[in-house]
Amino acid sequence: MKKLLHEPLLQFLLVGALLFGIYSHTRPAAAPSTEIRLSVDELGQLALVFKSQWRRDPTPEEFNRLVESKVQNEILYREGLAMGLDKDDEIVKRRMAQKMQFLAEDVAAAHEPTSDELMRWYDGNRERFAQPSRVSFRHLYFSPDRRGARAHDDAASALTQLAAQPEDTKVGVSLADPFMFQEYYRERAPEFLGKEFGPRFAQAVAKLPPDSWQGPIESGFGWHLVFVDAVLPGRVPAFEEIEQDVKTAWLTEQKAQAWQKAYKDMRAKYTILLPAATDIAQPARAATAPGGKGTPSAREEGS
Repeated sequence: MKKLLHEPLLQFLLVGALLFGIYSHTRPAAAPSTEIRLSVDELGQLALVFKSQWRRDPTPEEFNRLVESKVQNEILYREGLAMGLDKDDEIVKRRMAQKMQFLAEDVAAAHEPTSDELMRWYDGNRERFAQPSRVSFRHLYFSPDRRGARAHDDAASALTQLAAQPEDTKVGVSLADPFMFQEYYRERAPEFLGKEFGPRFAQAVAKLPPDSWQGPIESGFGWHLVFVDAVLPGRVPAFEEIEQDVKTAWLTEQKAQAWQKAYKDMRAKYTILLPAATDIAQPARAATAPGGKGTPSAREEGS
């Protein structure tokens, strides 16, 4: 070994490798290009974005400011790259990953489906477009804030007085309390009622017989007497009624499938190295121990 270390050729190679390593870590970043060329399409896009926002064409002064803003962004972007500001930046990484996903999804968006394609897809996904039953009703409100523990009993007593009374009876208004929202709801789905009054109220109203006062039914606000005057049963609409909605759903699914395939292909190119399972917690433990240092070993995750 000592003899090898005294060989001039080996000494020359070692010094060269050392100098190369030092240079690679200390050399300045490449200077950014000083030429910025904006195409006619890019300038047209600036004007188009302005018009879509302000509903008019930009004035010459406004257009010049748009151009200068784009130039400023390009200059700052290039200078940032030259300084290496994109390295190890999570925001930059997320933005680049997002653009890669958009590119993959654009492959699916480029295909315009025919009505026959959409109809075949709809036939296999009808349940996704099923419309729930909807109910129209009037209600009378009995407030616990005003009546305290008597609210339920007062509602039950009022129901006795309303027996055989029509929906628009004036008697009910005199018995109940003011409600902060609507007194009448037209064609509301259970989902809406669940958000407005609470899920138990929505479930109870869905089971009420029509054309009579029923209750008391509790909601998140208090107690209610309810008169259901119409029920629209749930149904699956015909394709022709919702073709545009079907197209939107189809496109969303195609984009998701295109992205999944593209990522699977990209992922297959990489081998991922992770700490061994037994060592994952080691750095955290070492950080809390005086003078401790964690050295997790690496394991390979198959691609």
